Amino acid sequence: MSSDKKVQKGMTRRDFFKGAAVAGAAVAGAGALTNYAQARGHQGSGWGYGWQDEGLPLDEVHACGKDLESMMLLRSSPIGIKMLRPKDQVPEGARRPGQEESGDIIGGRLSLCQAFGLARRGNPGKTIAMFAEDHRCFEPVIAFGLKPPDATGAPDYLGGGTTYPFLIADLEAAAKHAQEDPRLPYREGSGMVFGPLKAINFIPDLVMIYCNTGQLRHLTLALGYKHAYMVNSSFYGIGSCGRAAVPPLLTGEATITIPDPGEYDRAGTTEDIMILTLPARKMKWRNLFQDMMEGLRTLNAYMSYTGFALSVRSDHPQPAFYKAFFNAWGLGG
Repeated sequence: MSSDKKVQKGMTRRDFFKGAAVAGAAVAGAGALTNYAQARGHQGSGWGYGWQDEGLPLDEVHACGKDLESMMLLRSSPIGIKMLRPKDQVPEGARRPGQEESGDIIGGRLSLCQAFGLARRGNPGKTIAMFAEDHRCFEPVIAFGLKPPDATGAPDYLGGGTTYPFLIADLEAAAKHAQEDPRLPYREGSGMVFGPLKAINFIPDLVMIYCNTGQLRHLTLALGYKHAYMVNSSFYGIGSCGRAAVPPLLTGEATITIPDPGEYDRAGTTEDIMILTLPARKMKWRNLFQDMMEGLRTLNAYMSYTGFALSVRSDHPQPAFYKAFFNAWGLGG
């Protein structure tokens, strides 16, 4: 199939990706099968560098969830996420998509973005556990190591088969993109559990916050309060569930992610939303979530998120240290 083939006018996004999957099945493999974790050597205890503590006490986790919602005026609850190894017990009360008889959760398999939406909305939202058989989208099944990416008969994911030529025009670039995507090592039987931070009954590995850009600005200020921490992220418009959660597990760093089309089409995420994810346990000898909450609570005393107001005017008031700079430069007045 030619790489300059155009998407047919009037084709829906669903048709678009359906076509990509069919085309991918015929694409030959390209290059070494190297994933994000292997390429960087960060194996640790299984997830990246490995955890260095047991996380914050559960009552403090709940208090952090409530403070985030009230201080930041979030539209939905921050999510606490815990990865489950093959023999880990699913926390009591966690629901499984498609395995519920109570009628309080969608009855079939879900895309992960949909399940995140159920977890973060409502009061207090739902705690959900997902294993490979609970998913409806292929991306998180690969990204979280629930099934291997090179299964016989499937599209050649590592060869670029799910993006070439519909999203990426060059086959070699598509293969490199897939091979460098963040992925956890494959572990048969592994899974994850997640729920609203203010109400979960387990210590989370990660905290994921859906927020608008103004809220994101303030959260990054809070993250930088203790040690001038800065978030470094790479952005791509597909696979946001994996891009949001896997890098913090592997690297111990916070990340910012653009919600992908599935978030809009299937999970009701609005177009002003971004995703901030950070480790909730100590990694690299610091706990970024704890640092952010300390910064947020400190800033709240004198520069709260709700304290900013629009005031467009010339010669606007200047803080004292602004004036000191301008006077030193001979620009005062």
